[in-house]
Amino acid sequence: MSSENRRRDGAADGAPPEQLALVREAVRKADVPKAKPRTWRGAALAKELPVARVVVDKGVLHLDRYFDYAVPEELDEAAQPGVRVRVRFGAGGRNVRDGRREGGGLIDGFVVERVPESDYSGPLAALAQVVSPEPVLGPELLGLTRAVADRYAGSLADVLQLAVPPRHARAEAAVMPGPPPPPAAPAPGTWARYGRGPEFLGALASGGAPRAVWTALPGPQWAEEIARAVQATLASGRGALVVVPAGRPAARVDAALTALLGEGQHAVLTADAGQERRYREWLAVRRGAVRAVVGTRAAMFAPVRDLGLVVIWDDGDDGHSDDNAPFPHVREVLELRAARDKCGFLLGSWSCTVEAAQLVESGWALPLVADREQVRAGVPLVRTVGDGDLARDEAARAARLPTLAWQIAREGLKHGPVLVQVPRRGYVPRMACAQCRAAARCRHCAGPLEAQDADALRCGWCGRAETAWHCPECGGFRLRAQVVGARRTAEELGRAFPAVPVRTSGREQVLDTVSGAPALVVSTPGAEPVAEGGYAAALLLDGWAMLGRPDLRAGEDALRRWIGAAALVRAQEAGGTVVVVAEPTLRPVQALVRWDPVGHAVRELAERAELGFPPVSRMAAVSGTAVGLAEFLAGAELPRDAEVLGPVPVPATEVGRPRRVGGPPPGEQWERVLIRVPPGSGAALAAALKTAQAKRMARGGSEAIRIRIDPLDIG
Repeated sequence: MSSENRRRDGAADGAPPEQLALVREAVRKADVPKAKPRTWRGAALAKELPVARVVVDKGVLHLDRYFDYAVPEELDEAAQPGVRVRVRFGAGGRNVRDGRREGGGLIDGFVVERVPESDYSGPLAALAQVVSPEPVLGPELLGLTRAVADRYAGSLADVLQLAVPPRHARAEAAVMPGPPPPPAAPAPGTWARYGRGPEFLGALASGGAPRAVWTALPGPQWAEEIARAVQATLASGRGALVVVPAGRPAARVDAALTALLGEGQHAVLTADAGQERRYREWLAVRRGAVRAVVGTRAAMFAPVRDLGLVVIWDDGDDGHSDDNAPFPHVREVLELRAARDKCGFLLGSWSCTVEAAQLVESGWALPLVADREQVRAGVPLVRTVGDGDLARDEAARAARLPTLAWQIAREGLKHGPVLVQVPRRGYVPRMACAQCRAAARCRHCAGPLEAQDADALRCGWCGRAETAWHCPECGGFRLRAQVVGARRTAEELGRAFPAVPVRTSGREQVLDTVSGAPALVVSTPGAEPVAEGGYAAALLLDGWAMLGRPDLRAGEDALRRWIGAAALVRAQEAGGTVVVVAEPTLRPVQALVRWDPVGHAVRELAERAELGFPPVSRMAAVSGTAVGLAEFLAGAELPRDAEVLGPVPVPATEVGRPRRVGGPPPGEQWERVLIRVPPGSGAALAAALKTAQAKRMARGGSEAIRIRIDPLDIG
């Protein structure tokens, strides 16, 4: 949608995320054109270039190629490269009349090119219908989607479902103005806080293509700084693309662009916009009516003309990775676009991922950071509460809020709102022994015990009540919540501060902003609202729960979420204080105290390089039933330097419970292997897995196999 119709209540972590699968289904379930498609039996063919090469909407790997169709003379003018068509598919070679193949089911597709003759020696079916004369699949977009499909061992048809939105006839009929004149180059503004900030803007304004990894200073200025980078690119006569992880940051960049450029100078592409509005804005970009785009992950394929800059904000957010095949990641796609289009690249975040550190270390991008004086002037004071402090703290043993956190909250409420971050939403998801922290499990099925109402315990798997639990490890009888969600935390804080209003931001309701009046704001990570004037203090509770996840990225992700919350707090000079409840000797906690996310990422990168972990190595996760997985691996011609790790069982999906991302269907037992290759062999690994999957599907393999290149979660 355009800037005058921008969305104000975007989703965040904790709200329903954008699902590109919904876009995929909307395309495949789009209304069938009213005109009845024809077989064109006996019709004359186009005199010039009578053969059209078509990519059909069949997202299966063994059909991931172009198919030739005859072009009837009546469709000659409309059937140009890039247009949507409908063709008959699957008739076989036996149903031929008058030299023309007939039969088969109708299926959508795109014309890729027109050629004088086909490489296929048999009779061709004719194009059934040109759905629209609008050429939506240009050569640049086709090349990009083909590269993404190969990179992720997927099919071109599946990537096109993400790249081209569903058609809407009324949007196509809209008359659009020409491109606006280039704006003037912006002043550096707050970019002057960064050592190379003004030079970066200057390079964009002069037509250059700088690449930078930008570690942003705390505060709300990041959106305006992105908008200035976009304005500098537009000043050079080129286009710019900004991709953010959710609707709320998209609305902030939208507002910043409107303030700098005025109304109607950019487009906003988000999946939650209506089909007509989203398609109209996408067409405005493709036709060149606007050259600046901000959107969520579906916008990574936006066909911006004369692309001069691609921007990704907060690349560590899960919202940048699709959970449906072929699982493209925004960062990787924008890197491809920067290399293919020879345009500028800006990766920005308050924190720093290991992948971002690798871009700098390899020399592909330059660091864009503030000096330590600027950092110290802009960050809050960070204090820690470790296990030793909790053991000596009588108040912490009786309640979840340590004495230090309670004191900081009480003092902060005198000057403004206080943010309280809890790791997960919900009431009390899991229980553990208060003495040794061993997980509390059911005596009958070993399932996890949950506190459903007040102090009643019930198994999360079999549903049986537990009335006499004791710890089998240490013999203790006291329980504690492994993770206490936002709702329970709000209740406890309401009792501790009875005269203070308590607001929650999470799954049920995500707040965008809060006033500067004293209040306790309890939020899940990613759903923190922006406070007017900044928060006076922040409490980051249950840090050990985030750090203790069995995942390679646990420390990096915990630090990113902590810094994301702490960046909303006032600077130390203005009294801003952050308390993190986690062991202070741990590396992520030390990085937060020093406000050094780059140093943490560099050290993580060095350790992963030594151990051969991603992103230094390339890795693929292949999962399926034990039989299917064994057959797949036996038929796959993996690179010689590939190392197969596993198989290991995949957690089963309980009947009646939501299916985990990448998990097996209910009732099935799956296994997973990790395949690791050294740098330089990633393309060979993807090609080998894609070929093996295509052969298996062509033979009619009944066992489901899931392939994911560079998975975010490898345990």
